[in-house]
Amino acid sequence: MRKHHPEQGAIEDGAAEGSDRRRQIMEIAAQLFARKGYRGTSMRDIGEQAGVLGGSLYYHIKSKDALFVELHNRALDAAEAKIACSVAAQSDPWARLAVACTALLEIQLAPNSLTMPMMNDFREVPDAVRAQLVARRDRFEDLFRSLVADLPLPADIDRSIYRNLLLSQLNSAADWYRMGRLTPADVATQIVAIFRHE
Repeated sequence: MRKHHPEQGAIEDGAAEGSDRRRQIMEIAAQLFARKGYRGTSMRDIGEQAGVLGGSLYYHIKSKDALFVELHNRALDAAEAKIACSVAAQSDPWARLAVACTALLEIQLAPNSLTMPMMNDFREVPDAVRAQLVARRDRFEDLFRSLVADLPLPADIDRSIYRNLLLSQLNSAADWYRMGRLTPADVATQIVAIFRHE
């Protein structure tokens, strides 16, 4: 029988509390990055919003760059999981593309989306950080690479150009979309119809 040591319980409680604190800091940081961008957000801003001062913040967070990369990757992980789940329920290639586009637009166009700014803020980050973001973005785009590869497109259509144009449309939708007349699913349907060119 395993003996329980009171100090072990205290260590576990401390670890759980530290984990909760880190989660809170991450959520606050994601909101600040989404609102103010990479360059406009400082570790001091994050610490002040989270109520964590000085060196205590660095106990939870290694650096601003590492934090931004982690949040960006988490956003893409969540988006990829949602899209993959939607795609798995479909067998027709065009239906698979349509649900993938819908899922991505629902994420990108959500009124308080944290994912969209995380996915699109490449201009302000240092080169080393950008390289990490691009590598994760490339893996995310493999999902769309696979979807486009399965489409019955004419032989003279370059699938790489097709995919890049499609993703450009989806990723820029937040620049012009206004809630009201069309839902994200409606926009996705229209984009796929245009790209189906029938």
